[in-house]
Amino acid sequence: MAKKEDTAEGFHHPFARLQGLRDTLPSSQPERRPEDFPDTPPPHGPERVTLRRENTRGGEEVTVVEGLGLSSPELQAWLQALQRGLACTGSVDGERLVLRGDHRFKLPDLLLRRGVKRVVHG
Repeated sequence: MAKKEDTAEGFHHPFARLQGLRDTLPSSQPERRPEDFPDTPPPHGPERVTLRRENTRGGEEVTVVEGLGLSSPELQAWLQALQRGLACTGSVDGERLVLRGDHRFKLPDLLLRRGVKRVVHG
């Protein structure tokens, strides 16, 4: 008969190794860091940004952010901050950000806190 420690450690417990990886998984809760979304927005930032909800070919909803006018590394940094703030995934598609899901109502506050002057729904 196996000792109780063996079953708890993983020899007879098939998911024991996975519990050690749980902390490395991305969170399903939004993480709004002060460095990503400060209370007082920076004075420089995009003048106007357009938000739009679109459906992909597979029928999935995405939220598109256009008009940021940032370089590729800056777009990637904004994407990572917004992904953390919304607990979603996304990608950079040319000069626009594509975020999985419908975030039209949560996203304007985050964009304004990052320095965007005006958010337009289009």
